[in-house]
Amino acid sequence: MANPRLIRTEAIVLRQRPIGDANKVCVLLSPTRGRIEAVAKGVRKTTSRLAGHVAPLSRGMFAIAPTRSLDIITQAQTLDAWPSLHDQIERLTEAVAIAELIERTAQPEHSADALYGLLRGTLGELTSTAAPRSVRWWFTLRFLDEQGYRPELDECVRCRSQLGPDDNGFAANDGGVVCPACHRAGTGTRLSSPVFRLLRYMRRSSCEATAQVRVDAEASAELERHLRLLIEQALDGQLRSRGFAEAMARAELVGRSAVKREESDRAPV
Repeated sequence: MANPRLIRTEAIVLRQRPIGDANKVCVLLSPTRGRIEAVAKGVRKTTSRLAGHVAPLSRGMFAIAPTRSLDIITQAQTLDAWPSLHDQIERLTEAVAIAELIERTAQPEHSADALYGLLRGTLGELTSTAAPRSVRWWFTLRFLDEQGYRPELDECVRCRSQLGPDDNGFAANDGGVVCPACHRAGTGTRLSSPVFRLLRYMRRSSCEATAQVRVDAEASAELERHLRLLIEQALDGQLRSRGFAEAMARAELVGRSAVKREESDRAPV
């Protein structure tokens, strides 16, 4: 006879942490129940049949028994293992950072259908993309939309004039782009034309299409800075997700280093 108290839900495993000698706490995202923390008992033993079904960055069906403390995963069945996420360090880095950001913002006992769909689709794109960083950029814009922090890219956030392609500024504190006049008056940091066009393109394009765009090192570093500031603004001035913050900072640093190498290569001998 089925246990009426069991919670049955599809979910994506965001993270694990050890507890006790043989158990792990799994942090899940469910489309119907939001963020769930539940114990997978015995999964640190080599004989565990459950271990392979609760791996981080996998999607499955779960049966969860509520308790007064931590819930317990009683059954799990893998639906998507996404093995190629784990085969390439660049893909894994971006996937872990995205999953951590989702973990820190999803709420327990709240429907997360849109957030779940975004995460599932993004992880699916990461499995085959040659441009994992671009996938993260695309995800970041959609994540901000979902959290209610959609950046303004069409009108100046200060004077509401229509934005042209050149000489704009970026003001994360105000929620988007400022026109040349407001930027010259001291609002925002420089927003180059290529990055402005890329932001608009990502807004209207699919993840797959975004990943096809070639972005040079200088534009990549600039975009990382703007997106990081938007995330910090959305999360009350701090990146609670250390993994996501480190991924963005690392990408920005790599971009800056590449720019310096290019400038060095062009310098006369």
